[in-house]
Amino acid sequence: MSRNLLSRIKPLHVSKRTPPSPFRFPPHLKNLIFETIQILQTNPQWPDSLETRFYDEETRVSEIAHYVFDQIRDVELGIKFFDWVSKQEPQHFPLNGLAHSSFLKLLARFKLFSEIETRLESMNLEEIKPTHEALSFIIRVFADSGFVDKAVELFYAVTKIYNSVPSVFACNSLLNSLVKLKKVEMARKVFDEMVERDDGIDNYSVCIMVKGLCNIGRVDEGKKIVEDRWGAGCVPNVVFYNTLIDGYSTKGDVERANELFKELKMKGVLPTLKTYGAMINGFCKKGDFKAIDRLLTEMKERGWGVSTHVYNNIIDARFKHGYEFKVMETLKQMIDSGCDPDIVTYNTLISGLCKHGKVQEAGQLLEQAISKGLIPNKFSYTPLIQGYCRVGQYFGALDLLIKMTERGHKPDLVAFGAFVHGLVAMGEVDVALTLRHRMVERGVLPDAGIYNVLINGLCKKGRLSAGKLLLAEMLDQNISPDAFVYATLVDGLIRNGDIHEAKTLFEDMIEKGMDPDIVGYNAMIKGFCKLGRMKEALACLTRMVEVHVTPDEFTYSTIVDGYVKQHDMDGALRIFGHMVKRKCKPNVVTYTSLINGFCRIGDFKRAENAFMEMQSCGLEPNVVTYTTIIGSFCKEGKLAKAVFYFELMLSNKCIPNDVTFHYVVNGFRNSPSATLDNQSLVKKSLFLESFKMMISDGFTQIAAAYNSILLCLCQNGMTRIALQLKDKMMNKGFHPDPVSFAAFLHGICLEGKSKQWRNMISNDLNEKELQTALKYSQLLNHYVPYGVTSEASLILQNLIIDCSSENHKEDLKVSVK
Repeated sequence: MSRNLLSRIKPLHVSKRTPPSPFRFPPHLKNLIFETIQILQTNPQWPDSLETRFYDEETRVSEIAHYVFDQIRDVELGIKFFDWVSKQEPQHFPLNGLAHSSFLKLLARFKLFSEIETRLESMNLEEIKPTHEALSFIIRVFADSGFVDKAVELFYAVTKIYNSVPSVFACNSLLNSLVKLKKVEMARKVFDEMVERDDGIDNYSVCIMVKGLCNIGRVDEGKKIVEDRWGAGCVPNVVFYNTLIDGYSTKGDVERANELFKELKMKGVLPTLKTYGAMINGFCKKGDFKAIDRLLTEMKERGWGVSTHVYNNIIDARFKHGYEFKVMETLKQMIDSGCDPDIVTYNTLISGLCKHGKVQEAGQLLEQAISKGLIPNKFSYTPLIQGYCRVGQYFGALDLLIKMTERGHKPDLVAFGAFVHGLVAMGEVDVALTLRHRMVERGVLPDAGIYNVLINGLCKKGRLSAGKLLLAEMLDQNISPDAFVYATLVDGLIRNGDIHEAKTLFEDMIEKGMDPDIVGYNAMIKGFCKLGRMKEALACLTRMVEVHVTPDEFTYSTIVDGYVKQHDMDGALRIFGHMVKRKCKPNVVTYTSLINGFCRIGDFKRAENAFMEMQSCGLEPNVVTYTTIIGSFCKEGKLAKAVFYFELMLSNKCIPNDVTFHYVVNGFRNSPSATLDNQSLVKKSLFLESFKMMISDGFTQIAAAYNSILLCLCQNGMTRIALQLKDKMMNKGFHPDPVSFAAFLHGICLEGKSKQWRNMISNDLNEKELQTALKYSQLLNHYVPYGVTSEASLILQNLIIDCSSENHKEDLKVSVK
């Protein structure tokens, strides 16, 4: 029924009181009413019978019709009776407002909404006014059936017709339905109208409205409604306390919730299980498990058991806040407290264990849940499938998928999606594609998310044609690709060097009304920069700003790096300034590109300034940053500077890669004289001192460089990396020598594994070589941090003594012979 139609219903000048109940039959009409109803219900020829019955009757059938409608329980019969009685002398004895209203209530009881609207329109045309009671009843039925917009229209129609709100029961039904549908603003307007009229509000009305406001985080507003009704600082009962406490707790304002909790107890109001549950939920969000333990103890003292739901919240919170606990002990505690774990308990534990990588334990927990008669659901299986895929056990995930099916649980899109995602993450794209076929066979159609994962996996494998085929398949299946699918293909084409097709696809996406978002724009900018087409990259940047897509650090860093690779530092610095001006914080990649650019043009001072600036911004240089500056200094023959950054890299626990080692070794092989600038460094360099010592001892330049690297690695706790480098050295024809042995032994001892050194490295050195090893071990001792000791030199001294003793025995044997 339209608002225009309702607005034409003119108000009646009647009392606000509800009319007397039509079920109170007038004594002189009682028999007539019952006879009429009996004829209707028992006589198939009731129209003729009723005409005969009312032929000599002074009372017309239209005068008792509303009583009949109120008693009829057959809506079809009621409709037929209404049509019949409407035709009986309509000019002289028409149906009155009461009859029409009772007929409306009959239609409402059977939820014939279209007939109700039709009847209201007819009544409006005939200028017949529905009763306050009938409209209130219809509002309740509309609201309870989910037609809240219609109910709201009728609500305001009642206020216009009767200058009052509908009955409190109707209003509360409407408020409750609006709150359930999260139409809290609309509910607030209805509530305010009820308050203003001051005749349609009770405690339940207030409770519904306060609950609705608390549900959307407007707890203070809900509290004000309570205070407006009962006075400042006055909360009438535990129900309102529970509502407000739960509201604050859900919002994360545990302090306010706790204030109300204390106030409740101070007033002598006994907290209920809901009160404790709300408080525990709030502390769960905050991660305050000490407070939770206090509440649990208080509940136990009051003789109240903790519900399974509350335990489940606590378990979930412990996982979310990174607390590890013993699963079996937790389950035992629940059972001992008289609380039986349910499937939600097990699902929470399974999910938490999988996130912590304990997939096998999670799988055992699922079997335990099944053995206890609990029925698993998708929340039981999906985390396990994801967990197995995450640790590379996709056969375990497949086995679980089969078991899930055997137990009568049809894998849904979420379960299949988890499996597909896990397989693609492992690089098993073909297996994932096969699984996609199995999904379709089982009647589970992939969504855009699954297609995106598959297309992304194919693109990363360089299989663009297969990715395009999947896109075509999506379109055939009427599955609309989202912007992320297009962006994935654009990125794949760019990786493959096909910038023209990438650009065409990008423009096609925009023409179809899709927003490429930051991912799509960044992919195109990366492609243009990769090919040195900086004007097009800037045009793309301008375009994204114009459509209100905010560039991020990746956007700017990509363009800065593009200019650097074009040897245009002015362009790079201009974009860097633009980035800072827009308050987009440069990241490690941005600064590394700038450092690389300055090094390329030989401006090492500005390169070092950029390096220091990034550290002052709280950014830690990564392996690419260090390798860039180390390599540049090595190429220029500034080896002391290169060593400074190499040793800084190790002291900051940044692990070098093969490129770093290559730069350092080649630098010292080509320019050994540069070691003389050791004095220019702020502190002594282990690398330079050991290199110089080895050159003096007759080592080749390349062997001295490799050994100096090994010494520095082991000195900085990177013995494992040093051992890996040793294996690569051996493949290049370099074999372990006394210096490398001293380095490894020193590193092992610093790790506290001095007693296990024989199991980790072999010793084939003779006495003279051991003496050399001891010499370098003693050099290492000068660089050990204060308070740290290494047993390497002591071990070497003992080895020398043992070796000397063996040599002496051999000499005695020779002399005897």
